[in-house]
Amino acid sequence: MKVKKPLAENQMFISVLASVISIIAGLLFGSVLLFILNPSKAGIGMGAMLTTGFSSLDQFGKVLYQSAPLMLCGLSVGFAFKTGMFNIGATGQYTIGAFCALYGAIALQLPWWVCLLLSLIGGAVWGIFPGLFKALFNVNEVITSIMFNWIGMYLVNLLLANMPVMLASAWGASNSDRTAALAQANPGAVIPKGGLDKLFGNSSWINISVFVAIIVAIICWFILEKTTFGYELKACGYNKEASRYAGISANRNIVFSMIIAGALSGLGGGLYYLAGTIQYVLEKKTLAMGFNGIPVALLANSNPIGTIFSSLFISYIQVGGSAMQPNFSSESTDIIIAVIIYLAAFALLMKGVITGLLKKSMKNKDDKEAKA
Repeated sequence: MKVKKPLAENQMFISVLASVISIIAGLLFGSVLLFILNPSKAGIGMGAMLTTGFSSLDQFGKVLYQSAPLMLCGLSVGFAFKTGMFNIGATGQYTIGAFCALYGAIALQLPWWVCLLLSLIGGAVWGIFPGLFKALFNVNEVITSIMFNWIGMYLVNLLLANMPVMLASAWGASNSDRTAALAQANPGAVIPKGGLDKLFGNSSWINISVFVAIIVAIICWFILEKTTFGYELKACGYNKEASRYAGISANRNIVFSMIIAGALSGLGGGLYYLAGTIQYVLEKKTLAMGFNGIPVALLANSNPIGTIFSSLFISYIQVGGSAMQPNFSSESTDIIIAVIIYLAAFALLMKGVITGLLKKSMKNKDDKEAKA
């Protein structure tokens, strides 16, 4: 007969409860901010945020489209975190992956699946550097990965500025600050919709990228939970010195974990820009997608399966936030979304609080029973 675990020991229940509480807290805090900014329109704004994602098939298609790169950036951060690494360089890896995908699509005229492989390789290469610096010189990966975010952004800008064939102006458009539209430059590089556009009311957003991301999430879960390699990676994350004593090469696993994390972020960049709806613009600031992967991972407690749902939630909130205009300015909308996202990221803290409360409740119950 299977013995039922006490709630204080049921990690899945605690993780889900912590995430739900954090989401509710974030939404309540966002409602308060909306009321402060514009009391008469607060209800309309919050209603738009909570309902827009399901208001039409096209909007729901947009939620799924945006969730794919978010999912992969969340997987990138979560995978590294499982091995004791904090991959704050996901945005740089994402940017390099996006460039590699677009270079393959526009300059080399390659099909979409080959371009996705290039994005994966580009992100993996960019993830090597923080891993090597950590493994060989014990340099904190947060410092190196932040530096490589900026290096990646400026490197891509430099390369694009010196590759006229990559820019929209070379394909008959007036824009010289963005890459060429894939529908014009190479229709074969656009990720196929697989008939989903018709299913979602001729949505221009939806394609098979969300299913690609879900498959990758399942593969990550399998690696971490069902393979010796995944066990070694997690052992290094729990206790690096103990894993070395057990014969596990900690330095090798550090490098491998960052390579895999970089590959995941890079693939996210490829999925986003190969959809054919967005063109890469020469940026003056790092892309937000990689940083948004951090709360996605935290909200999911770095669980690859949980990342699927947390990325869908955050994508849903982002799509809803864009519908809050013109009642609220774009800056106000960004603040509200940021508050909700980053308060939701306190799920890890809430998990510890809930565990402590449940254990205290169990102890009090045991004490009462002992006295009786």
